[in-house]
Amino acid sequence: MRACVIFNPAARGEKARTFRDQLARLSAEVTLKPTYAAGSGRPLAAEAVREGFDTIVAAGGDGTLNEVLNGLDDAPDSFSRVRLGILPLGTINVFARELGIPLSFQPAWDVIRQGKETLVDLPEAEFVVQGRPTRRLFAQLAGAGLDSRAIELVDWEQKKAIGPLAYVVAGFKALAETRTSIVASAAGTGAQGELILIGNGRYYGGHFNLFPKADLRDGLLDVTVFPRVNWETLLRSGWGWLTDQLHASAGCRTFQAESCTLTSPAPVALQLDGDNVGHLPAKFSLRPRALRVLVP
Repeated sequence: MRACVIFNPAARGEKARTFRDQLARLSAEVTLKPTYAAGSGRPLAAEAVREGFDTIVAAGGDGTLNEVLNGLDDAPDSFSRVRLGILPLGTINVFARELGIPLSFQPAWDVIRQGKETLVDLPEAEFVVQGRPTRRLFAQLAGAGLDSRAIELVDWEQKKAIGPLAYVVAGFKALAETRTSIVASAAGTGAQGELILIGNGRYYGGHFNLFPKADLRDGLLDVTVFPRVNWETLLRSGWGWLTDQLHASAGCRTFQAESCTLTSPAPVALQLDGDNVGHLPAKFSLRPRALRVLVP
């Protein structure tokens, strides 16, 4: 294994400090590439492919993972030549949870060293940013509506202090605003709602099973549409998660499709793997079993 680890040296908190100490001990057997600014994981991953590394490790949260994925996509033929490893260091680490990767350093590193790989689907979104067509990969989740608006409203200093609860606080703020209706269209089907989530795997926001039929290897996107998002929907969703009847309780609709388009009459933010990247309209598709990833 010729491995390169891409990580954020400025990450704060006890977990991050412990991680840096542990990572320093690996410097004799891997190459370390620290990020220097938001978004810099992407060029570093492309650089690592060009340098001939066969294993590129995203050490961080879902945002770092997304940057690395898109950096791999920037290098020709990278997905046939390179394996992705994951060292979960983020707030939620949804994709790592989906794959069953341990959330502590040494067990996660053991998974990488053992070298067992699997092939999973690789979703992508196409949208426009400042008049320019843009395409971006994501690993686990895309969303538009309440959750993308909540991401816009997150207080990042508060996130450093209280972690995932900062998203809850921002979600309450978003609930108080007027929401725009979004239309999801796919071959032979469609739906309309105030929150639409598109999944590659089962989980949302941690271990919440929002897409019960999802399979990382089935060549299909899973779309969940919430017709209304208000306090009643929130309470019903909470009860649905507790009773394992989320879709019935919240009145949401779900369907599967090879591709899907989201449109809205007014600007709505689009999030991929927990970071806002642009606005609707957007088209979603996937590359079946295109990503080689190391798993337990």
